[in-house]
Amino acid sequence: MPEWQDVLEEVVRDRRSSLVGYAALFTLDRSLAEDLVHDALVRTFARPRDLTDVHTAEGYVRQVIRTTFLDHARRQRTWRSKAHLFAVTDDVRSPEHATTAVLDVRAALATLAPRERACAVLRYFDDLPGAEIAHALGLSPGAVKRYLSDATARLRVLLGPDALPPDGGADTIPVTRTGRSQA
Repeated sequence: MPEWQDVLEEVVRDRRSSLVGYAALFTLDRSLAEDLVHDALVRTFARPRDLTDVHTAEGYVRQVIRTTFLDHARRQRTWRSKAHLFAVTDDVRSPEHATTAVLDVRAALATLAPRERACAVLRYFDDLPGAEIAHALGLSPGAVKRYLSDATARLRVLLGPDALPPDGGADTIPVTRTGRSQA
């Protein structure tokens, strides 16, 4: 039997209860903690590592418990923020409606200037905040806010007031034009 299998056996036999207790501090639930320890053991021993002693292996497993828990928490937070998008409604629409909606969105986006379109796509489809949009496009945050404001106003006219989030995006500020032509 290879050396890593001996180490795995010893970790499971001698340190499992300690690892489950450690994981339970994160999960606050014993059954979830056991699942977390199982996942951490699999992730630790699935890759070839030079784990020749129980102490080193346990350290790796504890590290994987922490990172796996945090990764799961991040995914859950992201899912909770998006779950409303998947809500079941009584209003069942035909596939033709979805196709029409996609075509309407594309047509509306085609009316926007290139930078407005890029900002709108990154905000509403990639769900990026204004600062990340600014970084991705090499623009100032103020320019992004202006492009998003203009794009949001035009898209609301073309697609209807309920087509976009009510606040125009979490970090946009409505801007009114003064002293410039509204071409």
